[in-house]
Amino acid sequence: MADLHDNTCRHQISRRGFLETTAASAAALALGRGSPAVCAQPAPAERGSVTELSEHLLVYHGPINVGIVRDGDKALLIDCGDESVTEALSKAGITKVEQIVFTHHHRDQACGAYQMAAAGAKIGVPATEREYFADPGAHWKDDKHLWRVYRDFRLQRLMLIDPIGVDGAFSEGDQLTFGPAKIRVLDTPGHTEGSVSYLVEVDGRRVVFCGDCIYDEGQVWDIYSLQKGFSKGSRRIGGYHGFMGDRWRLAGSLGRIKSLRSDALVPSHGNVMTEPGKAIGSLVKRFETCYENYVAISALRHYFPELFTDFDGRPGQMPIRPGIKPPECLRHFGTTWMIVSKTGAAFVMDVGSPGIVNQIKKMLDDGEIKSVEGLWVTHYHYDHTDGIPEFQQEFDCPCFADRRLADVLTNPTAWRLPCLAPEPIRVHRPMEDGQSWQWQEFKLTSYNYPGQTLYHDALLAEADGERMFFVGDSHTMAGIDDYCAHNRNWLGRDVGFQYCISLIEKLKPTHVFNCHVNDAFTFTPEEIQFMRGNLDQREKLFGQIIPWDHANYGMDASWVRCFPYTQKAKADDTVNVKVVITNHSTTPQNAACRAVLPKAFGDTTAPWTEAEIPAKTENEFQLVFRIPADVEAGRYVIPVDVKHGSWHLPQFTEAIVDI
Repeated sequence: MADLHDNTCRHQISRRGFLETTAASAAALALGRGSPAVCAQPAPAERGSVTELSEHLLVYHGPINVGIVRDGDKALLIDCGDESVTEALSKAGITKVEQIVFTHHHRDQACGAYQMAAAGAKIGVPATEREYFADPGAHWKDDKHLWRVYRDFRLQRLMLIDPIGVDGAFSEGDQLTFGPAKIRVLDTPGHTEGSVSYLVEVDGRRVVFCGDCIYDEGQVWDIYSLQKGFSKGSRRIGGYHGFMGDRWRLAGSLGRIKSLRSDALVPSHGNVMTEPGKAIGSLVKRFETCYENYVAISALRHYFPELFTDFDGRPGQMPIRPGIKPPECLRHFGTTWMIVSKTGAAFVMDVGSPGIVNQIKKMLDDGEIKSVEGLWVTHYHYDHTDGIPEFQQEFDCPCFADRRLADVLTNPTAWRLPCLAPEPIRVHRPMEDGQSWQWQEFKLTSYNYPGQTLYHDALLAEADGERMFFVGDSHTMAGIDDYCAHNRNWLGRDVGFQYCISLIEKLKPTHVFNCHVNDAFTFTPEEIQFMRGNLDQREKLFGQIIPWDHANYGMDASWVRCFPYTQKAKADDTVNVKVVITNHSTTPQNAACRAVLPKAFGDTTAPWTEAEIPAKTENEFQLVFRIPADVEAGRYVIPVDVKHGSWHLPQFTEAIVDI
């Protein structure tokens, strides 16, 4: 998916310098150099335990850390997590929660607040996220947040389901007191658009509760939350292209927290840090190391060179290759490549708009082509598919796609993915990986190609000694197109771009084609080696910056997903939802999930469904529930609690049922 145009390519370092750097990088990887050392991590607090920071300030360690500011038998909570904090409050002799203030709007921060609010607790929230608490239904009812999500991009994975009455909204500089404690509000956006932190001064101590700005020394809870557009000078890219695009703003927020010189830093997820400056400095440094690794082989350098001039000339940046003139048998317009046979028959790849259909009809009228005999779809992004319904009405020809991609194209509303249109597409020939067939003088072979998105394919067309490889949006002359974490760009050998690069190495195409780029290109063996080494190092670097046991948990926003994501039902129907959990770990993991039914369905929590998931595989958990006969028509969001290994993740994903 890209709303892009072709730019003139520029070499950033000499090719001789690049080849020398390739060898040096490989050696550094072999010796373990070139990446920051792993920080020694303190043992995490036992789940369910309470840490006493001072007489009047406690931290409850549940699925998230909950700040407890106590005044006798009364308390103010900073976030509240699920309802498990209530037992800890009771043991501490606290009989009433008078206030709850939130660092940000995610469900795991707030799903236990409803009963406390009903019992009289006043609710304070970040001012810029007030409506996410007070009226989350407006978000869920608006389909623009579900389909064709592209430029104004911020997938709200953990938006609240039910509203919480808001008694106060806080922003930079606001202050409140509770008993002996003074509390100051800081705007600290980054993890979300409106995140705030709270500086609590009590008993001679200064403690910052910072939400998910940081997890621990040099670590952050996830990477995919940082997806956001950014600009440099007059040039800007939208959120879809903004991998780690909010790291600058988060780094600024962390710098403001650091300047407070607090005694301790308490994150929502993670460990209490007693050296905040050291913890923050390590994380900001790792952000820059990880991003420089990312830029080194990023396709964005081809599309938007002005945004990456700071990296010009740095060692380890792969040069941008020159283009190659395409063979005479090809036509390119919009995001469409077309193969034209010697007989004048045409084989079309991607149809991004109805205007492409008109252009093909004109080519027929002008005699440039004589017939349209097939359609290939590279991936599901709407700038490659929006014209396909009209194309299929106009031309009676088979549609081909890899079977994994075909599952998305034919049933799009079952998936939660960026840039996905809800209109289904007919795929007549779901293809297996490596399946070949003859079309005119061309041998065509389908390949699974989990590059730009996990649900992507590639087509090899062979004729007259040419091996033309059509890879959708997965590569440009600058490297790989992995600029949206929500596309599920996995790290690791034999998956993601490592798999794709190995396929290029094996197939040795004479030409590689991107749907947005006019010229063809190839990669040399040295460039393939460099990209592979870069991705090996990336797996290590991002594995260090997140607390999970593999980088993909922090990179893959859909490692837990519901299928179907949306479905239609009627009152009194039985609904089936699969929860698909991907175990990115190298060891088996025990996992469990359960549905949290909305008030209209009885306001109950279903029993846990449990299973062991083998390493590097995914498993489906079947959830079944009945819709009451008297339920009103409308949209209902069903959150799902998840356990995975030692992690307890309340309301970590959701499914939608339209009744």
